[in-house]
Amino acid sequence: MFLARRELVFARGRFALMGAVVALISILMVLLSGLSVGLANDGVSGLQRIPVDAFAFQKDVSKDSAFSRSVVGPDAVDAWRDRDDVADATALGNTLVNARTDRDVEIDLALFGVERGSFVDPEVESGTRLAREGEVVISATAAEQGIEPGDTITVEPAGTELTVVGVLADQHTFGHVDIGYLPLRSWQEIRAGVRPGDEVPPRVYEEFTAVALQAAGDGIDLAAGDEAAGTTSMTRETSYGASPGYTAETSTLSLIQWFLYAISALVVGAFFTVLTIQRRQEIAVLRAMGAGTGWLLRDSLVQSLILLVLSAGTGIAIGLAGGALIASTPMPFALEAGPIAGATALLLTLGLAGAAVAVLRITRVDPLNALGGSR
Repeated sequence: MFLARRELVFARGRFALMGAVVALISILMVLLSGLSVGLANDGVSGLQRIPVDAFAFQKDVSKDSAFSRSVVGPDAVDAWRDRDDVADATALGNTLVNARTDRDVEIDLALFGVERGSFVDPEVESGTRLAREGEVVISATAAEQGIEPGDTITVEPAGTELTVVGVLADQHTFGHVDIGYLPLRSWQEIRAGVRPGDEVPPRVYEEFTAVALQAAGDGIDLAAGDEAAGTTSMTRETSYGASPGYTAETSTLSLIQWFLYAISALVVGAFFTVLTIQRRQEIAVLRAMGAGTGWLLRDSLVQSLILLVLSAGTGIAIGLAGGALIASTPMPFALEAGPIAGATALLLTLGLAGAAVAVLRITRVDPLNALGGSR
């Protein structure tokens, strides 16, 4: 500890430079974490808040676009509902539409058709729940765009009118589009492009997107259920990949984050390699005086830990302040303690690993050769 503290004070310029680099990496880490969480929330927050354990889609449907391509019928609901490992099953519809309110507010909506009174029929924070056909309940973020209970939403191009009756408590989005919940029959008519006054073919009311499933007991045997119902099922978490752009966005940001962690380990390791080479004679003297490899390693790791903790702490504080400002904008950004804490722990661990590798290389040098005794 004596050598570590002394060098931190004596070479404060070099350590300040290195600390600034670690702080910048920490700021970027916080911002990337907030962007990752924000994009995930903006893409699948609606799915995250639906009280389901799994979805059953059309058989052999492409899993990365199941919500947009799947079509199932009432027989699938009955087959799943009859299973002992399923507590309840209900139909769910999904489609994206363009709409305009009677106050001339343009909005894109992901319409989720639900059976009124089912477990996917959402509670509302203000207004009332769905009670009849032609009603819609909107996300809190849709309400922020200037839509209120009592407004009329006209869905294009069919011209179907929906009356806003309630607003949900939280953000409910799908594929970066606000969700509107409406009765299943109204959804089926909109999906089929039925215009007001048109005769509706009976088959329209026999098609929807998926079967929402709630598990009974220890869980659902999805493979056995699929074989019986002729469907392709996914857990709720797996179904996030069927949201438009979700997999590409999360994979890209995860790759950037892992590169950032690797860069932090290399940068810290390179810094301590150079610093340790400059301390070669001091380390040789300590080795000649009887200091073991373990003592030198602990001394260097304590020095690295002090530098990393102070620098990362400063960077995280700046990142949180900047993130709070970004979160107040329309940009999909959300700060959560868990991802930031995990990223910080990984940053410190990789930084210490880089410093340890640098010191171990020098401590293996013979003290006599390091002090010039071979000349």
